[in-house]
Amino acid sequence: MKAVVLLSGGMDSAVCLAKIIEEYGNNNVMAVGFRYGQKHQQNHYYAKKIADYFNVKMIDLDIDVRAFKGSDSTLLNDKKIKHESYAQVLKDSDTGIADTYVPFRNGLMLSQVAALAYSQKANYVVYGAHKDDYAGNAYPDTSPAFYKAMNEAINVGTNGKINVIAPLINMDKAGVVKLGTQLGVPFEFTRTCYEGDDVSCGECATCLDRINAFKQNDLVDPIPYAINIDWNN
Repeated sequence: MKAVVLLSGGMDSAVCLAKIIEEYGNNNVMAVGFRYGQKHQQNHYYAKKIADYFNVKMIDLDIDVRAFKGSDSTLLNDKKIKHESYAQVLKDSDTGIADTYVPFRNGLMLSQVAALAYSQKANYVVYGAHKDDYAGNAYPDTSPAFYKAMNEAINVGTNGKINVIAPLINMDKAGVVKLGTQLGVPFEFTRTCYEGDDVSCGECATCLDRINAFKQNDLVDPIPYAINIDWNN
């Protein structure tokens, strides 16, 4: 069995990679990183560090940025990243979707990786959607309904050769940290912040979720933050 894992450099995809390696061995796993004009491109650097740590081959793919022309996503333009929780982000949203949502990003990435997996004679495409991502429909392309639909389309479109796996789909962020700790994931090599700096802001929605996940596990996040964080509260 062979698998191709979407590896963003974030915590969730790193845990996915470790989980699949545990099941199939690193010689049967390939990682894929994507560039699509995102602000947080430093994550791509960390994705390579994670791939090297686990001794898996990694290749880079691109999504044509013209696909997102006109998008209001704050990950793709000069708009300021909000320093508030996802609950507040969604409350402020006119669409009911997070303003950091990149239109159908996961669909585009999964489609490209499915083609690569087929060409490489792999069996699985793996991505790191989890329960907190689709809470409140913040990111609709991480939902169980999306996962089911994409798996069916990819399986049919590859004549049954490729299936999509989302190992974290029923886990919240705290569960992801717990599993990653058990698997020995080097969290110090992961970055989550949407600001795109090496030192995480600690105040955007994705940073807040990550910090809370470590606190729920009574752990201190090993990455640097731009603000002081009381890990005991």
